Amino acid sequence: MKYTDRVYGGFEISEPVILELINSPSLQRLKDIDQVGYRPAWFNPDVDISEYGYNRFSHSVGVYFLLRKYGVPAEEQIAGLIHDVSHSAFSHCIDYVLDSGSEKEHSHQDNLFDSFVRKTEIPNIIKKYGFDLNYILNDDNFPLKEKELPDLCADRIDYSLKSAVILRELGEADKNFLLENLTVENNNWVFKSFGNAKKYAELFLKLNTEYFSGFPSAVMFRTVGDCLKYVLQKEYISQDDLYTTDKIVLEKLQKFLDKDEKLGLLWERMNNKVKVINNPNNFDVQVFCKSRIVDPLFKDNGILKRISEVDPNWGGIIEQELKPKQYFLKFER
Repeated sequence: MKYTDRVYGGFEISEPVILELINSPSLQRLKDIDQVGYRPAWFNPDVDISEYGYNRFSHSVGVYFLLRKYGVPAEEQIAGLIHDVSHSAFSHCIDYVLDSGSEKEHSHQDNLFDSFVRKTEIPNIIKKYGFDLNYILNDDNFPLKEKELPDLCADRIDYSLKSAVILRELGEADKNFLLENLTVENNNWVFKSFGNAKKYAELFLKLNTEYFSGFPSAVMFRTVGDCLKYVLQKEYISQDDLYTTDKIVLEKLQKFLDKDEKLGLLWERMNNKVKVINNPNNFDVQVFCKSRIVDPLFKDNGILKRISEVDPNWGGIIEQELKPKQYFLKFER
């Protein structure tokens, strides 16, 4: 199978277990789950993100390939490929809908991952090829795939580079430069020099400030979350519908737009038809956004160091950026 990735280019996938997982219903569903949540063009009207397939599927395959590229064992490649199958429609917007989620941590998908996967066809595929399901579902076994902030992991590297390329924050030459200067050592992602690590960290900071936890994201999360919560309460959709696709949920709720005035208002808000500002002194609703920052490792004369060890200011930035961002939304109606 020939696959073309927005960041890594074209590559062949021939491993039977990977091919069967990619073609499974659980992975294919992710093609219709937006990576950002809803209306990614909100972030840059000049970019047609749909052209690049910016969805949970492309991210999942990207994580798999990044791990494969750096020679990790097959089990970790599989774990990387399936790590997002428990995402609901509209990705992390679900954390603003269900009580099992968290606005500050965006934890819903992780909280149900194990139980969700076990109810799919994935366990049979994994067992078919002689792999241990329990081992693959345990993130503690895969430090290159997943680590706590502010460490680097394949998940974080892939979504940051894809976001940067698609949103035109990173050119082709700079993208290749960063990848060429990224290595793996003792189950850690390591840049070859301080300059490379700092360049990536500053890029990640910009992405977090302007996109991941910026004001447009706050508006998206709150308005999409409020709309989905309302249509659930009205029983226009069921909770099971949330684990189909973005398109299916949208088609169901749109049937009620002409019949429900409140839903019409919520729809206009989530589609950016209503002016909204951030006003702590006069607001309709408040919202938190998970904030992300990284402190990459790099090689300095053969010794592994973090940016914060060399640049004390970066330590202060990390402390500040790891705190959830809070916004106070005032709609004009």
